[in-house]
Amino acid sequence: MNLSEGYPIRLLWEMLRIPSVSGDEGRLAFFLMERMAELGLESHIDEVGNVHGVIGPSDSPTVMLLGHIDTVPGGIPVCRVGDLVYGRGAVDAKGAMATMVCAAAASSGVRVHVVGAVGEEIPGSLGARHVMGTVPRPDAVVIGEPSGWNGVCLGYKGRIGVHYSVDRPPLHTSSPIPTAVEDTVALVRRIRTRLAEVSSSTDPVAFGTAAATLVRLEGGLSRAEAFLTCRVPPGFDFEAFEEYVRRHAHGEVWFDERVPAVHRARSDLVVSTLRSQIVAGAGTPVMRRKAGTSDMNVLGEKWDDLPMAAYGPGDAHLDHTRDEHLPVDELLRSVDVLTRALPRISRRLSNGRSPILSERTLTSIGEKERI
Repeated sequence: MNLSEGYPIRLLWEMLRIPSVSGDEGRLAFFLMERMAELGLESHIDEVGNVHGVIGPSDSPTVMLLGHIDTVPGGIPVCRVGDLVYGRGAVDAKGAMATMVCAAAASSGVRVHVVGAVGEEIPGSLGARHVMGTVPRPDAVVIGEPSGWNGVCLGYKGRIGVHYSVDRPPLHTSSPIPTAVEDTVALVRRIRTRLAEVSSSTDPVAFGTAAATLVRLEGGLSRAEAFLTCRVPPGFDFEAFEEYVRRHAHGEVWFDERVPAVHRARSDLVVSTLRSQIVAGAGTPVMRRKAGTSDMNVLGEKWDDLPMAAYGPGDAHLDHTRDEHLPVDELLRSVDVLTRALPRISRRLSNGRSPILSERTLTSIGEKERI
């Protein structure tokens, strides 16, 4: 289907006007189901609320485009200022979702399965895990996350959340015995020291670094609670870490999830195809490895042998901020790149990963890598 240049902008605008905080994605899912049906995709909503759209010949390799339709809380007035579209989710990740829907509809002769997953912004990744357990395994995957129109995300750090609470008998402040909040602070420091010991770099944002962010600390003399979210590198030993925390805890400790880090090589079929189409669009590819997590971590753990990368418009530094916005040009360029990439990914899968653009050619254009 030939889409007008303004269609992706209108689609994103309407998506931004529908709030979809994690756990309340139903209205947006229904809206996207209707839009995908109008664009020629076979669409439905599954048992957990994910919205699906499928298009293309059933005997061709399937390329899955999986983004998420939930956002963090915090309303941002939906408006356009010049070429910037503002709204909660513009970057993370309704811009990517609009890109995938439009690219799927515009592609010809390609089997594409678009998924708008629920629950990505909260522990558990309900939507992505349901997809893995119920949907036929695709042949390649593009995760919809902000990378910039000229960026491709190779991987994400893993994650584990640590919850801690401790109770102490009431004591006078002159007592040498640590208070509940002092005990909690001491454990936080131990956790950070332990993560530094298992890191391959002292740079806190480097991909090989494990780091903890103290999200919440409450308490006083007799009771205290804390929550830390820990970002961890490939190969992180979750079992040893949990045993270490429990050994040094004087109260109750529990962990919300184990999400291993994920990483793909530059030679990955999806990565290299996206790179080549960024070059074709007069861009210089930027390879990214991110300190956060995404549904790429979840799918990559089970489908570790599938070609996979994350791609989508927007600056990830604006995720979850009050200034979340997306340039219109970013959106349109991303639609163009992904639209041209999809048939090439399909052909390479059919032809046994035949090369499109050599590593030497890609390197010669001055490709960059950033975290």
